[in-house]
Amino acid sequence: MRRTLVWRGTDLPLMEIAEAEVTADGLSARGTQIGVAYELHYDLVPGRLRAEVHGGPRADIGLDGTDFFDLGYSPLFNSLPVLGGLETATDFVMAFVAVPSLEVSRPAQRYEPLGDGVVRFSSGSFVAEIEFDADGFVTRYEGLAERVG
Repeated sequence: MRRTLVWRGTDLPLMEIAEAEVTADGLSARGTQIGVAYELHYDLVPGRLRAEVHGGPRADIGLDGTDFFDLGYSPLFNSLPVLGGLETATDFVMAFVAVPSLEVSRPAQRYEPLGDGVVRFSSGSFVAEIEFDADGFVTRYEGLAERVG
């Protein structure tokens, strides 16, 4: 399954476009994210994320024992734990890439299905509800972004 996905910020000036393809190996995607003071390009293949801020830092990151990647401000990356099906509340350790610094940390994140394509996401004291389409891609991330088109 190959899709072009576009999100716009709801509470932040943010845009993202991604060409995403789900295969038996996982999600591959190329995308661009634009914030107030940065433009970021990323290339995701199963087990590897390459990201570059225009005129700024670059990163080439492996999972290194984490479950999934999570790229700051990106709704696409919240789809990773859901694409294979999420039936019960599950805790993950993520390779979280901060934007625009591209610094990597390893936070714990919890995804809890609430029904009707809604998942409660939490990490530390942060909690948000995320809505997904039938394929497992984010349609709305509370306080962050909503899909357009």
